[in-house]
Amino acid sequence: MQEFAQWSLDAIREEGGCFSWLEEQRFDWTTTTSQALEQILDGKTIILITDEKRKWLETYILDFLNSSKMDRPLLPIISIDSMYKHYNSVSGGEMIDVVEDMISLAHKDEYFFWYIGRGNDKRADIAKRKDTSYFWIFDEDYLNAFNLKSYDKALDIKLLQLYRLFDASLNAAMFGEVDVSV
Repeated sequence: MQEFAQWSLDAIREEGGCFSWLEEQRFDWTTTTSQALEQILDGKTIILITDEKRKWLETYILDFLNSSKMDRPLLPIISIDSMYKHYNSVSGGEMIDVVEDMISLAHKDEYFFWYIGRGNDKRADIAKRKDTSYFWIFDEDYLNAFNLKSYDKALDIKLLQLYRLFDASLNAAMFGEVDVSV
């Protein structure tokens, strides 16, 4: 079984020049993604959160991750908005505590947040409170996160490329091709 870091490098290089930007950031990628994949393999629910500008990506991920065309088991993934319709109105630590308590009760603490968006967006606050969260975060050097710049003209393309690599990584992990244990 191949180590995830080497597998990721090989997968990035197989994609060709359009993924060259990712090769430079592969260490951040492998560190954060291996932890997320390990949680998925442990059966945890993914609670997806995006900032408002990345709602399109949330829809894409929710539609594609468990597509009927996939040859893998279905994965438990939901958006924060489907759990609490009024999540955008949540502000302050006390209300975040209430939402997090509801999620913990519903999922028996067997979940993690996947946040995609600007680091200073209030929608990121709940994910930042949990050490097991997975981040694709913009304009902030956040520890144990994959960092991007929101002003990058190729950001949307890079996000789709990241998702493509994530999906391939997920398949490789689920079918025992790579070792993602941290």
